[in-house]
Amino acid sequence: MIHNANELMGLIQEIGFLPLLYSGISGYSAEDVVDDDCRYVTYDDGGWDWPMWKWKGPIVTEGGCVYGKFFDKKAGYISMDWWPDFMNYRRHAYPTPAEGSIEEAIVMTLSEHGSLITRELRAACGFTGAKMRSRFDGYVTRLQMSCHIVTQDFVYPRDKHGQEYGWGWSLLTTPELLLGKEACHCDRSPQESLERIMEHFHRILPNATERQIIKLIK
Repeated sequence: MIHNANELMGLIQEIGFLPLLYSGISGYSAEDVVDDDCRYVTYDDGGWDWPMWKWKGPIVTEGGCVYGKFFDKKAGYISMDWWPDFMNYRRHAYPTPAEGSIEEAIVMTLSEHGSLITRELRAACGFTGAKMRSRFDGYVTRLQMSCHIVTQDFVYPRDKHGQEYGWGWSLLTTPELLLGKEACHCDRSPQESLERIMEHFHRILPNATERQIIKLIK
């Protein structure tokens, strides 16, 4: 069982891909492998603690991995060893943001600002009307699935004592800005990258079905 952020970083480097929460495959998520003391707990006074959730920031900034909604629109980690292949395949599998589209505007806005939390990005793109939040979040999720947007860090509000609280906000950016173009480059074809990723998933998840693995990868 995993007891701290450093151990989880080590596991991510070892297996390459790790969803944060339930993945649809028994035992295959960060939530499944951490010790009970690191899972979500509520207190009688209404407070809560979730060590695994708080590790996200240090892991993203120090753990040599990329974080975003990559696995069936759910969040998870990908090691830098596997990121070029994953990005190579996903950029091919998902349509490139069309010229003049909302998706293109979102990516361009992030490129211009460097990084923004979701609500700042939403405002910068003009999604300020009623019921616009869920629609905008859908665009951002699709751009994460296509590897055009990743999470750079997490930003937390602070109380009057200067203590961080709440669930935190994702600080979004593009992989090219975060990692550099060279770290995102892959010499293989998208199909070769997919085959390499599939073979790896079959090695690390020998009991998973083909359908379960494809659902996570595609």
